[in-house]
Amino acid sequence: MNTVNAYAAFKAKDPLKPYQIQRRNPGPHDVVIDIHYCGVCHSDVHQARNEWGQSKFPMVPGHEIAGVVSKIGSAVSRYKVGDKVGVGCFVDSCRECHSCKQGLEQYCEKGLHLTYNSVEKDGKTPTYGGYSTQIVVDENYVVKLPDNLPMEKVAPLMCAGITTFSPLRHWKIKPGDKVAVVGLGGLGHMAVKIAAALGAEVSVLSTSNKKKEDALRFGAKHFINTTDEKAFTDYANQFSVIINTAAGKTNLDQYVSLLKLDGTMVMVGLPEEPSTLGAFPLIIKRRSIAGSVIGGIKETQEMLDFCSKHGISADVELIPIEKINEAYDRMVKGDVRYRFVIDIKSLK
Repeated sequence: MNTVNAYAAFKAKDPLKPYQIQRRNPGPHDVVIDIHYCGVCHSDVHQARNEWGQSKFPMVPGHEIAGVVSKIGSAVSRYKVGDKVGVGCFVDSCRECHSCKQGLEQYCEKGLHLTYNSVEKDGKTPTYGGYSTQIVVDENYVVKLPDNLPMEKVAPLMCAGITTFSPLRHWKIKPGDKVAVVGLGGLGHMAVKIAAALGAEVSVLSTSNKKKEDALRFGAKHFINTTDEKAFTDYANQFSVIINTAAGKTNLDQYVSLLKLDGTMVMVGLPEEPSTLGAFPLIIKRRSIAGSVIGGIKETQEMLDFCSKHGISADVELIPIEKINEAYDRMVKGDVRYRFVIDIKSLK
């Protein structure tokens, strides 16, 4: 076992503090990763503050991990020491169910082994995330990072990037399709960049004009302020797909009305409170509402290769670990453009 430095939540709503955790010695198929950067996802806040329930403490958050392989197990074939690699939201799955065999490990029917706030395959050893200096992961749940993009800007792709790439690919977005993105935060800004790179005509739906210039810079063609009472009538029946990244409560009926015939609104944000949805806006245009969560390992690698090809990365604010509690508070207020990333050397 190896003792490494980390930051942990010890109790819901308490500030995160320094902590030391034990990482296992690498098994035959494990890679040891020296973590360089870790993105800060809004779900880190939800779980550290037990806003979804079922949080286990002490908790070391972090599932947007970018680092370098420092050691490999005896049977590792995919990676070598010195490789730049990433780890996302899960570190193992059953590998036997239909979803896993289809490369859709994120929908594992027996349950994922999440990167943190979960347990290892033995059913008892807690998993600790990327707010730490090192992690040990099976090579089959690790991806190779592109060399042409800064690691600190790639780290958020491990969650924010794949969470938006996956539904855009699944709903087969192609050049000329009209796509709308609800919210321009950590997820939303990646959705805009990726949809634009796929050739879509992208619109951003926001409750404020504060980020209009950014939206256009990321590749959006239109910016729609939904506080304008005419927005939902002027843009009705237009979009093939809406990627809804909102973490707050929204009027789903209004957004569904913007979909054209056979259009789909995909929910990727996780509001704390449930939203209501009437049947009428769905049935009059054969519209659909769906959900999507992260992506499998193969698709995550495809996303990274796509971003490498198109020069896509996250807009980030790099912080030392000592500012994580401040970052949490700022994130809740929407005061980040567009993803906090921890410089893990500040933990060493």
